[in-house]
Amino acid sequence: MIGNKGISIWFFIGSLLLIYGVIITIANVVDVINPSTDKQLVLRELHFGVWWGILLLIVGLIYFIHFRPWKKK
Repeated sequence: MIGNKGISIWFFIGSLLLIYGVIITIANVVDVINPSTDKQLVLRELHFGVWWGILLLIVGLIYFIHFRPWKKK
């Protein structure tokens, strides 16, 4: 077992952020395309959900690529 490294926890965190980013972005893009009239949200036109999803995608992708277990050293 000498020299056998495990998978970094940051790889899994990056994977989760990537998955959450995809889910949040898709859900909010659908809401931008077809807005519901039930909700009265202040500053709705800024689309915070889309920006938050994109931020999670970017951060998750950075962690996913940087800590991937199959990279060559």
